[in-house]
Amino acid sequence: MAEAAKQAPGRGLPPVHLWHPAHCGDIDIVIRRDGVWLHEGSPIGRAELVRLFSTILRKDADGYVLVTPGEKLAIAVEDLPFRAVSVERRGEALVFTTDVGDQTTAGPDAPIVVETDPTTGEPAPRVRVRADLWARIARPVFYELVEAASVEDGRLTVRSGGAAFALGPVGAGVE
Repeated sequence: MAEAAKQAPGRGLPPVHLWHPAHCGDIDIVIRRDGVWLHEGSPIGRAELVRLFSTILRKDADGYVLVTPGEKLAIAVEDLPFRAVSVERRGEALVFTTDVGDQTTAGPDAPIVVETDPTTGEPAPRVRVRADLWARIARPVFYELVEAASVEDGRLTVRSGGAAFALGPVGAGVE
């Protein structure tokens, strides 16, 4: 998928928010928790095809769908559809790149959210990519954020796009 990530910058996304075809059924596509896209149980090996599918992905009230002007097919997503696999500081902004080549700049419209598993205490960080599509922030990327964080009101905090995002309390396993 690294090749798709290299090819994606600068490409526009289709206006899936404007497309409202009738629901056609389900398609046997699953996005696994680790970011691998499966079709009929087998990994989709062509990064270009995964990238294409990712551009027509939308989350509706009834779940994730692949949508075109004429079709709407439900798919399964085990966790979140994307993985944030890198982060780069550009001036005052944190820019994330996903496993399908999308880039998103954290800020008020693309917040970083860290939920904590109540049983394990494990952080589950994510960042909004577009609309209601989110990327799970990969563990090494989260560690980069923690390293760059400052302590504000007893919480590790990063800033981007004029907004502050709490990563977790100091001493709660995110240091």
